[in-house]
Formats: sequence, structure tokens, C-alpha cells
Amino acid sequence: MELHSLTAHQLRKLIDQKKTSPKEIAQNLLRHIDKVDKKIKALCLLDKDDVLAQCKQLENSSKKGKLFGIPVVIKDNICCCGQNTTCSSRILRDFKSPYDATAVRRLRAEGAIILARANMDEFAFGSSCETSCYGPTHNPWDLQRIPGGSSGGSAAAIASDQTILALGSDTGGSIRQPAALCGVVGLKPTYGRVSRYGLIAFASSLDQIGLLTKDVEDAAILLNVISGHDIQDSTSAEIKVPDYTKSLLNDIKGIKVGVPKEYFTKGLDSQVKTSVNQAIELLQKLGAKVKEISLPHTEYAVADYYIVATAEASSNLARFDGVQYGYRSDKFSGLIDMYRQTRGKGFGQEAKRRVILGTYVLSSGYYDAYYLKALKVRRLIKQDFDRVFKDFDCIVTPTSPTVAFKIGERMDNPLAMYLSDIYTISVNLAGVPAISVPCGFSREGLPIGLQIIAEPFAEETLLRVAYTFEQNTDWHKRKPKP
Repeated sequence: MELHSLTAHQLRKLIDQKKTSPKEIAQNLLRHIDKVDKKIKALCLLDKDDVLAQCKQLENSSKKGKLFGIPVVIKDNICCCGQNTTCSSRILRDFKSPYDATAVRRLRAEGAIILARANMDEFAFGSSCETSCYGPTHNPWDLQRIPGGSSGGSAAAIASDQTILALGSDTGGSIRQPAALCGVVGLKPTYGRVSRYGLIAFASSLDQIGLLTKDVEDAAILLNVISGHDIQDSTSAEIKVPDYTKSLLNDIKGIKVGVPKEYFTKGLDSQVKTSVNQAIELLQKLGAKVKEISLPHTEYAVADYYIVATAEASSNLARFDGVQYGYRSDKFSGLIDMYRQTRGKGFGQEAKRRVILGTYVLSSGYYDAYYLKALKVRRLIKQDFDRVFKDFDCIVTPTSPTVAFKIGERMDNPLAMYLSDIYTISVNLAGVPAISVPCGFSREGLPIGLQIIAEPFAEETLLRVAYTFEQNTDWHKRKPKP
């Protein structure tokens, strides 16, 4: 078996046994990337010399951390010192980060190799990885289809074995939805569990750095490394981080699982519904206590999200004006025209759409009617989860209402695109953790994901349930044809 097709825990054993080395692993991956990424386009920046320089540095190091020699791909909105960090936008095309994000710094401290930058929807605005200034990423299972978004490059890179581990960001499902559509594991931690320092903000109260991996064990290992309090992030929680690998138990007897009726109504693809129901039946056979529940404010989640998120995006993107860094138009007359020309040419259509919408809901006369009301609804959505978690250990739902759709199919219909995240958005509004694991395939051979949700800082429960499901199925072992 080729090194690039192995998991992080498998490779680490080989390194410890001196059957391979960081350099050999990296060279194997670089050769594989040369073969497959021309079609998939999961990566937007790859510096081979830098990768090999990191390998050489590790060879001269006496310390062997938890991820010693393991290559990791980083989403293009997470800062890596000295590398272009562009958010896949023209307006930041030439911006080089002067520092590492905390998550990246922690990866380096444990011996990980920063392999490449992953393509993404511009500023994480999208559910399909089509709005990138570098062009769309293709789903490894069907090159005519989208990989999901906005962390589509990270998910596609994992699915096509172009990396061993990957970091993404999740604002409304941007890790879990592409994980489901690409047939990999995607975990969005509790808000505050992983530092956001160095993550270029989309919506600050919703964004969370998370991970994409080939299996649940790798997810536990990677979460151990990137989690923990950070004084550079005021939203980082001062809560002790457990050893997540200890929660990898093939046992869910007595676990109480809630199945929300609102997630199984009109709009859910019949094949997705069948696969998810079969997964729920398996959990029940394995000893879980399954019961139908209600999350009554779910119907308002999409509308609520696109008010809160766009309002915060409008504020966060105000800094990209051509003054301090990034792209500046070379033709303008006066300061206001420089702003207009720079932002008009620098931002793509979806970025402009969200900035305009966010500015509108924050404007005088509309703040109370839209933004303030959205914050109140957000509280009701969180209360729904709080009430359920008094009696249940976790909630199980589909991750995406459909399998991957064709590239270009929804670009002219923003509302249809926004509904791609209908099952994931509530998790971000409530600040709770969730994981997506492969649970089946459609008749066309496209992956389907199962979403597991837990109460705040209960990632151990997520990993235990996900690991048990994974150990009793083989969906995660299936690979797309190269």
C-alpha cells in the first residue's frame, strides 16, 4: 500500500519502527499530488522546496511530537508565516502572513509538516468551493461535481489522498458538509475549544477552526494537538482539554440518541434519508437508546444565519479596502473612488452579495427589525439544544440534504445554494460541537454523511459514537478511483 493512502496513526507507527521517514512520506505525497491535483484542484499553493526543508529540519530534531513527520494541508484562510494567505480572493492574492495561526503553531510544535494551502470558497462564502479566485475544486468521486464548501479543498485533498490530515474552518457547516460530500470525517469543535487566532474572520461569533481526516482516530489525535486555551484569542475557553484518544471506545451501550423530526421532512433526498435511517438503526443495534425529538426553531435557522453571518461579514471585510494591505486598484480618482474600485474588482460576486446584505441589516432603521431579532431567534435555537441535552447524550441527523451536485448547477440560484447547509447551520448558531462521518453511497456512487451533535465541550461523546459507528461499517475505507 502506498504511503499517501495511509492514516496518520498508521504512518506514525511506521516512523517509530523506522520503516519510513518524514522525507519519504512527503516525497510520496508530492508525487501523488503531481498526478491527481491537475484534475481535482484541491490545492492553491504548494512550495515543494519548503516542504523538503521542513523534512530536513525534522531529521535534525531530537523531539518527536504527536504528529512527527505527518503532512497537513491548511485551508487558505488560516495564517501560515511567510506564506500567501489569500482566502482564495483577488483582494488578498499577494498577501503574505507575518505570523502563524495558533493552530498552525501547535501543529509545528508537534512535528507536523505544513504541506500546502487548500482551495476554498472566497472568504468562506459558499457551499460548493466554486467562488474561489483560483477556480473551482472538483469532487474526487465525480469530477463534474462540487466537493462542498467552503472547506472543499481540504475535504477533496483528504478524499483523494493528497494529504494525511487537513485543517478547515466551519462557520455554518463548512467542514461537515464537504466532509459528507467527499466521504471523509469532518469535525467542528465547540466554539472556543480551538483558538481562532490567525483565522481570517468571516463571522466572528460563528467561525471555528476544525479538522478533516480519513478516520475518527486521526480526528481524535489532531483535535488533541490543536485544542486548548489561547491568551491571544479572547473567545478561547479556559477549559481543560482531555485526551480524546481515550474516548475511542467501540461501545455505545446506553448512549441516548435523539433524532429530530424537523430534519427528515421535505427537501431531504430519498437516498440520503435511507442511508441515514440505516445508520440510526445500526446505532440502535449496537446498544444506543434512540428516540425522536423536536428542535422546533430549526425552520428559522437558515434565515437567522444569513442575517447574523452577513452582518458580521460586512463588518469584518471592511478592513479590505486597499489602504494597508492586499490588492489596490491602480486607477482611481480620490479616496472614495479608490475604495470603490479596489473592492469592486477585488471581491467576487458572492462576497459582494454578502457584504451588501450585511450592511443593509445593520443599517439605521433595519437593525432592530432584522439583526436584533435574529439574535433573539439565535437564543431560541440554542435553548432548543440545551433542552434536548438535558435528556440526551447526542443528536443524529443527515449532514447534507443531498449528495454532491454538479458544478455550476446552483451558481445562479443563491437561495438553493444556501439551503445546502440547512442541517449544519444550527450547530454554529448554538456553538455546539458536531462531526460528520461517511454512512453510505447513492446509486451514482456519491458519498453520504451522518452528522452527530453533542452538548458544548462534549467532543468525547462525538468521537465515541462516531468511532463505534466507524468500527462497525466500512464506508470510510472506500476510495474514489484515481
